[in-house]
Amino acid sequence: MQTVQQPIHSGFNAGTTAAEVAAGHDLTGKIALVTGGNSGIGYETVKALAEIGAHVIVGARDAGKAEDRLAQLKNVSFIPLDLAEPASVDAFAKRVLSGHRSLHILINNAGLFRLPQLQKDRRGYELQLGVNHLGHFQLTGRLWPALKNARGARVVALSSIGHRHMGLQLDDPNFERHPFDTMKAYGQSKTANSLFAVGLDRVGRQHGVRAFAVNPGAILTDIFRYMTEQELQAWVQRVKSLSASPEESFKTPQQGAATNTFFRKMTGETPNRFRKLPTCTTH
Repeated sequence: MQTVQQPIHSGFNAGTTAAEVAAGHDLTGKIALVTGGNSGIGYETVKALAEIGAHVIVGARDAGKAEDRLAQLKNVSFIPLDLAEPASVDAFAKRVLSGHRSLHILINNAGLFRLPQLQKDRRGYELQLGVNHLGHFQLTGRLWPALKNARGARVVALSSIGHRHMGLQLDDPNFERHPFDTMKAYGQSKTANSLFAVGLDRVGRQHGVRAFAVNPGAILTDIFRYMTEQELQAWVQRVKSLSASPEESFKTPQQGAATNTFFRKMTGETPNRFRKLPTCTTH
C-alpha cells in the first residue's frame, strides 16, 4: 500500500510532553472529547487541552475514577461511556450532541490490552476489537454531524506498534475458527484503528474533518492490568532489549500524550504518525 506520510520536522522528540507541545496555543471556544480520559495517556491529554482553553468532555466507563481524577481540572466535564455496549455509545453521543452543535477534536483514546481469555462485547465481537475499534467507529459516526459543523475538526485514533501482530482477520475476526491469541486480537484492533483513520481522512477532508492514527510509544499505564507481574516484567525487558538505551525504552504518560495533542492549527494538517500503513489479511 502506498504511504502518504512525510516527515514533518516538528522540532519535537520522544521526550517532549503534551504541555510543551500545547504551549503557545489557545483553544478557547473549542470543544474536545477524549475517551478514556480519566487515566494514563488520556488523562494527560485532557489536562493539556483544558489548560489551553478547550472545554474537554471525557467519556469513560469507571465513573468513580473519573470523579477522583477530573474533579480538580477546569473546563472538563464527564459523561459515562461503555464502548462495549452500543446503547451506551448512543446515549453518550446523544448527550454530547444535545449540548454542543460542533465538536472540534475527537480523540479515540480508550482501549483494552491483552485480555487473559476470549471475551465478547454486546455486539458479539471479540472484546478488544469491540472496544478499541468498533465502539469508537460507532461513536465517531454518531458524532459526525458535530464534527462537520466544526468546519475544521480533527479525529485522532490511538493505535500502537502492536498493529504488527496481525492485520484484520476478516474471515474470522472473533477467533471462532482460529485459536485465540490475545496479542493477535489486540494487533487486529490496532490495525483497524489505523485503517479507520486513513479511511475517515479520505472521506472527511471534503467536510473539513481530518483523521490521524498515532503511536504514543511504550508507556506503563493501567492498560497492562490484565498481565501478571511475570508477564509484565518479561514485556518490559523485551522493550528495553529493543531500545537503543535504557533511557529511550519507555515514555511517561505526559510524553505519550504529546502525540495526541500535536497540532499546527485547528484545520488538522498534521500527517499520520505511521511511516507504513498496516495491511488487511484474510488468513
